[in-house]
Amino acid sequence: MDARVKPAHDGRKILPNMKLHPLSAASLKAMLGDGQELALIDVREELIFSRNHLLWARSVPLSRLELRFARLVPRRSTRIVLCDDDDGLARRAADIIARAGYSDISYLEGGVSGWADAGFELFSGMHVPSKAFGEFIEHENGTPSIGAEELHELQHNGTKLVVLDSRPFDEYTRISIPGGINVPGAELVLRVHDIAPSPDTLVVVNCAGRTRSIIGAQSLINAAVPNKVVALRNGTMGWHLAGLKVDKGKSEHAPVVTGESHAWAKAKTEEIARKFSIDSIDSATLDKWRSDADRTLYVLDVRDPPEYEAGHVLGAISAPGGQLVQATDTYAGTLGARLVLCDDKEVRAVMTASWLKQMGWRDVVVFTGTGAEQGFPPHEVLGMAVPESEIETQALAALLAKDQVAVLDLSRSPDYRKGHIPDAWFAIRSRLREALAKIPAPRELALTSEDGVLASLAVADARVLAKCPVRWLKGGNAAWTAAGHPLSQEPRMADEPIDVWLKPYERAGQQEGAMNEYLSWEIDLLARIERDGTCNFSTQPSS
Repeated sequence: MDARVKPAHDGRKILPNMKLHPLSAASLKAMLGDGQELALIDVREELIFSRNHLLWARSVPLSRLELRFARLVPRRSTRIVLCDDDDGLARRAADIIARAGYSDISYLEGGVSGWADAGFELFSGMHVPSKAFGEFIEHENGTPSIGAEELHELQHNGTKLVVLDSRPFDEYTRISIPGGINVPGAELVLRVHDIAPSPDTLVVVNCAGRTRSIIGAQSLINAAVPNKVVALRNGTMGWHLAGLKVDKGKSEHAPVVTGESHAWAKAKTEEIARKFSIDSIDSATLDKWRSDADRTLYVLDVRDPPEYEAGHVLGAISAPGGQLVQATDTYAGTLGARLVLCDDKEVRAVMTASWLKQMGWRDVVVFTGTGAEQGFPPHEVLGMAVPESEIETQALAALLAKDQVAVLDLSRSPDYRKGHIPDAWFAIRSRLREALAKIPAPRELALTSEDGVLASLAVADARVLAKCPVRWLKGGNAAWTAAGHPLSQEPRMADEPIDVWLKPYERAGQQEGAMNEYLSWEIDLLARIERDGTCNFSTQPSS
């Protein structure tokens, strides 16, 4: 098993007599407004989820449940409601998490359709609460913006300006606005004084679409930056749709923060902390909260990932502030939980906390202490592999050479397309029955995945379905590559790639149409959340 994976503790109490309770749509609607902790988990595949889901649902597909669930829902007594298409996925998911010690589990009666049949709103897309929040902030604050053509003209006219790209570095380097500097969202207030010390410099904040541009620009405005600040309307997608050239492979990023810039930013954010009642806690309080069995705690490091990797608070999760606001559902699976934001410079945590509070998270605090834990720590996996069912790469290669084994690759479909074991079939772990029906009956079956962990967990399911011996590749595709074996890009699809939702610029063909559709979808979210009625967004300090 991958050294970065930490298996679930042995000896957890299994609840063989646990009853899975059906929950009506009306009861779930009431839960969403009662102020208590709730983990609303949709266990359908990501693409299916993206087509229609409940606003506050977190996407944790059954196919990867054991890999993701414990980090998103760490407290075993959390109130959990599972969603599916009334097709049995929720019951299968409940069995897995119950065996890991989760005890308060219900499922939405009638599935997602039952919610719609009750007259409640369903949403398409991903990270909807955060995306809708961005539209809300622009509407309430009147966040100024600039179109692609106008910015392009200003650049060519020699206007004194800077373009700050608020996305993570990997997104920025893939595609960017000419002249743009990478300054991830939470870093903007901390670094803008060094980048644009003259108040005469126009500051333009961009992202791929809308949300991070809006939140980034409004962050600088809220911090009372003396410069004129605008968001680039519709980001790099808007730039592309305007027929303007984009850059690729750029690496320009903000300089190291000077003491003067840090002092300036800290003074600005002290006022924001007062306005939104953002408290700081000490180590003793953090330790006390860690031991509180009645509340869920997320310790989130909002600094840039290289800083996190160099050293962070024990047990903290890397959640760069801009991304935490942009996709809160991927970091905090339990609504109503406590959030502790870690930042040795304080500025990034305060700015991030101000947005989360406006988003409706009540218990958000800042921790400025440091930690000695390095790297990206192992995450907990629910369940364990059966060692005697593994196969080494050399043994698998020998069987493949003799055509004595079929390989099912359970990796994410984009990873499968990049390269897989020659002749391996793509399959989705939760849909093994469908996949096995599409391939020739093998003499032996070998399961693989990115690092082998998911494959090891799927062996038990495959053995029930397959009429042949089943093993899993130790170390998965990573071990296969490390051993010097070749990869293939020739697809053999035993299932549809419904496991991922692709961003508009990741799709093959008709990207412009997808971009226009996506941008229209974002703008329409404000009206839809008003109809839903469960949001608690506000631009005012909480009372």
